[in-house]
Amino acid sequence: MDDNIIWHHATVTRDRREKMNMHRAKLLWFTGLSGSGKSTLAHALEERLHQRGSRTYVFDGDNVRHGLCRDLGFCIDDRTENIRRIGEMSKLFVDAGIIALTAFISPIREDRDRARSLFADGDFIEVYVKASIETCESRDVKGLYKKARAGEIPHFTGISSPYEAPEKPEIIIDTEHSTVEQCVDLLLESLENLGVIPNSVV
Repeated sequence: MDDNIIWHHATVTRDRREKMNMHRAKLLWFTGLSGSGKSTLAHALEERLHQRGSRTYVFDGDNVRHGLCRDLGFCIDDRTENIRRIGEMSKLFVDAGIIALTAFISPIREDRDRARSLFADGDFIEVYVKASIETCESRDVKGLYKKARAGEIPHFTGISSPYEAPEKPEIIIDTEHSTVEQCVDLLLESLENLGVIPNSVV
């Protein structure tokens, strides 16, 4: 990095933003196979958080590749760069006092760990969206698994490219045996227990 580039410290700090928002700023990193339900859960959780007055933003895998990462493909090196960019961007959003949610396959454990290393302890919450390859393939609303099986999509996670499941995620969500509503309820409960958001009024 150029020695002439110096980080500017703002007077409006993360702590001040969190107090105004009345919730902590965190990154929820959703990871799992294509079709496991990452985007569905991230957006459903954001809706519930928004209804409670939380400030949020979802980084969806497909959306990010339309702009910020449109120059990247799906080989291992490009996937690594994709995750690096998202990690850096998410860090800025957390500093802005926002609950950031990312929905990326992010198949390589080392890449996720590298993203985690950008954050202070407790700021990176890994959410493993767990579903078998058989279940994900049966959901195949985009027809991606079918194309991958036919050899039309190279480097497809779970078929021709590996997925390394998290070893110690903060949260595990089983979408194979639970409804979206049940999963979101569990996520909200976990965020309350972690002190990210205040407990809901009963």
